[in-house]
Amino acid sequence: MSAQGNGAFLEYHESDIVSILTLISFFFFLAVSAWVADKVLRAGLIGQIIVGLIYGVPIGNILALKWQETLLALGYIGLIIIIFEGGLTIRLDLLWQNLFLSTSAALLGVLTPIALTFALFYAGFGYAPLKAFITRVGTVLISAAILDDVCDLVLVSVISQLRDIENANLGWVIGRPILASGLMAILTPLAAKFFGHVANMVLMVLVLCAFLAIAAYARASVLFGAFLAGTVVSSLPSKQHVHFDEPSDTTDHDDVAKQERPTFGDIFDRYIQDAQRFILQPCFFPSIGFSIPFIELWTGEVIWKGIAFTILMVLGKLVVGLVIPLWDLVANKKPDPSEKALLTPSAKPNWVPAAFLGTAMVARGEIGLLIIQIGLNETPYLSRKAFVIAVWAIVLNTVIGPVSVGTLLNRFGSAVAGDRRWGIQAMNPRRQSQQEA
Repeated sequence: MSAQGNGAFLEYHESDIVSILTLISFFFFLAVSAWVADKVLRAGLIGQIIVGLIYGVPIGNILALKWQETLLALGYIGLIIIIFEGGLTIRLDLLWQNLFLSTSAALLGVLTPIALTFALFYAGFGYAPLKAFITRVGTVLISAAILDDVCDLVLVSVISQLRDIENANLGWVIGRPILASGLMAILTPLAAKFFGHVANMVLMVLVLCAFLAIAAYARASVLFGAFLAGTVVSSLPSKQHVHFDEPSDTTDHDDVAKQERPTFGDIFDRYIQDAQRFILQPCFFPSIGFSIPFIELWTGEVIWKGIAFTILMVLGKLVVGLVIPLWDLVANKKPDPSEKALLTPSAKPNWVPAAFLGTAMVARGEIGLLIIQIGLNETPYLSRKAFVIAVWAIVLNTVIGPVSVGTLLNRFGSAVAGDRRWGIQAMNPRRQSQQEA
């Protein structure tokens, strides 16, 4: 297609049949590969990454380069919406109830892999130091995973700023995105408290765009801005649409108000989720596949180092499960003999929720692959070999985590849910009364 005259409009032409069939096959295999990988590996994103490898530059280069660039942009929007949805759907009341425990788990899950990675890459592999860089247990897991991802999003902005290190102070280059992210995290709940009144679909989009712009200009991660935008929107009251066509008592009015007051989650599900689930999100994972040097993955040195790194990454996340028995020990939450008699044999040991928490924290690939892509393409500190080793480890962790969690849930899911300490917990009474009001 070419612009007509001075570029005032774009000429419309039918796409050629080869391009049409190529795109149809691309999206078809995206759906099929995600379904197969989810059934076999419990990780549908692996199938979509493989399709990206085949259709992209690394293997087949079937899609035109302009299409790959377009899908990369659409995929990044999909990632932004995924993270926005995470902030939108988080249960802040349950997070606050388990904040200390969740923070402890998140810090353990962040610092342990960093320490093990530094030890392996610096001491073991010889790389330079900068290259080394609604049950209660379910609530702790989600909160810890969110805090863990927040740390990852801050790292995205820190790593992307390292490209300017030659002309700036190292402390400021690293500290600026951390400071900006911290200020945004502190000011966000205050803004939600004092300025949250009437909201709708337009407001939700405006808040997201505003936070993306603030994060970008503050040199924080736009993904972190998307998460904070979701938390702000989730704390705003939805606009009430009530129609009183006929006289009725107050109780009827209240019932109508409750029925006709859509939450932001409802708005997201109705207007955004389908586009995000079937178009934007499937574009993100193959765009990661476009950027993986597939041929370089298959050397003996890279494979064994990738497996060794995988083991350390898994161990670094499994230790998060230790917070559960330690918490029981410190808080003296162990059941007395009469309680033990009421528990089923599978529910007695606290290693079950501990194992569930540890395995569920094993890394998925979205943020990890994004971070190493930024480290490789935008900084001089990550070599190609270290990059492909990290790709191996992240992909293997993405398979190991879901498979382990699925196995534990199939065998011990009811035991975890029925556990008196780590099973289903009641909603905060104040929160419940607010929702009923």
